[in-house]
Amino acid sequence: MTRRHTLGNLVAPVGKAVPRPTVDIAGVPIAATAGELAELVRASRERALLTQDELAERSGLSVGTVRGLESGRIRRPRASTLRLIADALALSATDRAALVGSVAGVNDDTAASSPSGPWMVPAQLPVAVRGFVGRDEELTLLDRTANAVEPASPRPVAVIAGMAGVGKTTLALHWAHRARHHFPDGQLYVDLRGFHPAGTPVTPAEALLRVLDALQVPAQRIPASVEARAGLYRSLLADRRMLIVLDNARDAEQVRALLPGSRTCFTVVTSRYRLSGLVAAEGARLLALDLLSEPEARVLLAERLGEERVRAEPDAADAVVAGCGRLPLALVIAAARAVTEPGLSLAVMADQLRQVRERLDALDRDDPATDLRAAFSWSYRVLSPAAARLLRLLSLPPGPDIGISAAASLAAAAQPRVALLLAELADAHLLDSPAPGRYTLHDLLRGYAGELSDRLDPESERQMWRRRLLDHYLHTAHAAAMRLEPHRSPLALPSPDPDAVPEAMADHVRATSWFAAERSVLVAVQRDARDTGFDGHAWRLAWAMRDLLDWAGLWEDNLSVQRIGQDAASHLGDPAARAQADKGAGLACVRLERLDEARRNLTDALTWFRQSGDLAAQADVTCTLAQVLWSQNERQGSIDYAIDSLSLYVVTGNLAGQARVHNNLGWLMAQLGDHLSAVNHCFSALALQQRLGDRRGAAATWHSLGHAHHELGDFRAAVNCYRRAVDLLRAFDQRYEEAEALARLGEAYVSAGDPGSARTAWESSLRLLTALEHPEADHVRSLLTSVGSPATSA
Repeated sequence: MTRRHTLGNLVAPVGKAVPRPTVDIAGVPIAATAGELAELVRASRERALLTQDELAERSGLSVGTVRGLESGRIRRPRASTLRLIADALALSATDRAALVGSVAGVNDDTAASSPSGPWMVPAQLPVAVRGFVGRDEELTLLDRTANAVEPASPRPVAVIAGMAGVGKTTLALHWAHRARHHFPDGQLYVDLRGFHPAGTPVTPAEALLRVLDALQVPAQRIPASVEARAGLYRSLLADRRMLIVLDNARDAEQVRALLPGSRTCFTVVTSRYRLSGLVAAEGARLLALDLLSEPEARVLLAERLGEERVRAEPDAADAVVAGCGRLPLALVIAAARAVTEPGLSLAVMADQLRQVRERLDALDRDDPATDLRAAFSWSYRVLSPAAARLLRLLSLPPGPDIGISAAASLAAAAQPRVALLLAELADAHLLDSPAPGRYTLHDLLRGYAGELSDRLDPESERQMWRRRLLDHYLHTAHAAAMRLEPHRSPLALPSPDPDAVPEAMADHVRATSWFAAERSVLVAVQRDARDTGFDGHAWRLAWAMRDLLDWAGLWEDNLSVQRIGQDAASHLGDPAARAQADKGAGLACVRLERLDEARRNLTDALTWFRQSGDLAAQADVTCTLAQVLWSQNERQGSIDYAIDSLSLYVVTGNLAGQARVHNNLGWLMAQLGDHLSAVNHCFSALALQQRLGDRRGAAATWHSLGHAHHELGDFRAAVNCYRRAVDLLRAFDQRYEEAEALARLGEAYVSAGDPGSARTAWESSLRLLTALEHPEADHVRSLLTSVGSPATSA
């Protein structure tokens, strides 16, 4: 699962004492003649196969300095000069010590603060976690950043940021162990305890004390102030190649004093926050660590459980991966539980992980270091009170994501304020932002936030929050539906909560884009409304979503939504609501060609509408029943219903409805062979639609008119009609209708003797139907086969 990553071939003994009785470190001079120093520099350069000019360029020194060293003219070089030579030649620690310590009385400005005694190359990295999986892209990025460590490069810092349990420390230590030989002067590690059970982060002063002690500075020589300690720390690391891992940082200020001044050191910081201050001011490279992919998560589970056990229950293993949300810590905990409870099957564990609230119990451990609730709590405790409240609020929406406007209604706060709070949660990696202005909450975090809300927030307030959010979605969805189908009779909605601020739908484009962003959210919200006792919202949301889902070609989803609407209306005991829900379910069944079910639902709805005297609703239902009966080969019954619906639309003054019936009658007359009557009905429909500006209705009529002209043998007229229909449908993003019109357009092109254009139309139709996973795609494929290849068609 991993690729090989290389950092060069620098190698140094790690953790071994390297005697350095030199002015540079210990203050004990060892004399060497100028000739001996010159020979040492020249021999080292020649072993590296470098010219004097190349060594000067790599070290940042002048060519004159290099020549002066090799000629013996420079007798007392500074220690920093010799270190730059050692860095440029990539000397081992031993060779470096020999070079830097070769001259007595060498000018070393760090000697006054240097430790005494033999130099111990620090090797503080904790043991790497076993079974490391994936993260190839991040490893490569760390490699590239580390490879840029040169005297002239920007100060190299990498920040690995991500949510609790995503594997930040694991990645940092895995990479650091593999890369340690690139840093022959040692590796320092500090756990900054930014998110720790004790709740007390390590201060910069404490952290500096630890690293200075690791660098063998005697306690009595460590300054008291943070500034002086940082200065001494940077002096000791000047010109050295060292790796510093600063783990679990709370914020940028905790880290800044620990960043080396030397550009030859590399610092890796891990944090649950993005530490944008380091990115902006220090030029740090941000690695935002995401969840494991599904294959990587499965490999990690197998690493911990054993491949045989995973192979024995493959479906259950996949369910465990899904239940853990691909979060590495959760997977490790689940595997540990399975190992310590041999009688626990993966299937049983998977069942325990299916419910969000039960997942945390299934992953509960006695050890705070590997307990998910504890890990999440450390992030929660450092939030501002308003952000903490918002996190609890966000446990209520069923997902999969939420926009700023909906979050503002939920929190009863102004959008700019909520945007800042969402940004705070995202910066702490308690939320993810998959797209600008959209936020998601990991299922395990949702469960944790829900537990907090259960404990801290009264149930009456939680129900008020739910109602406010549902008001937001219902009123916005209703506005979008009416903007997209202005000739539809609107629902009479109850007034929204005063703190809910539904979104305005200024035009068709805004309504379309809003629904595209919120489609899956609305489906989840409607189901949740039914399940949490908000039946009025549930059936009204079904009404609002009906045409939007239908036009998107999501017919199965639409039927599910309409059936939930029926359940909710029945639970309310409201016959008017039930009739509207039956009407919606009947329309959805028509699309799926479930004609018996469609007829039953529509007939039930018509019965109530007749009893209540709702003529507008009667007209809509009889118009649709006409289509159903025609499909069931009841020709006369179909025509009777169509004529009845036309009369009702005339009585109610519904011009859009009259146009729709004329279009339907045009289609029916064409099917009966009365093509002239069909054309007349279609022109009647177009006249009304032009008067109303009903371009969506006109698209359907042009389609019918194309069919009538094709049957009359006027193939060019048919082509023109179908092209008009396609253009209009494309503008409204009605993908199925567009695909159907393109298929008919192809047939008209063939009849007109233009197979090349037919192929183009059918290819476009096939792309749309394939994207919709519609079974009619097979029929269009057969049409394409009938015209052969483009060369043959030409």
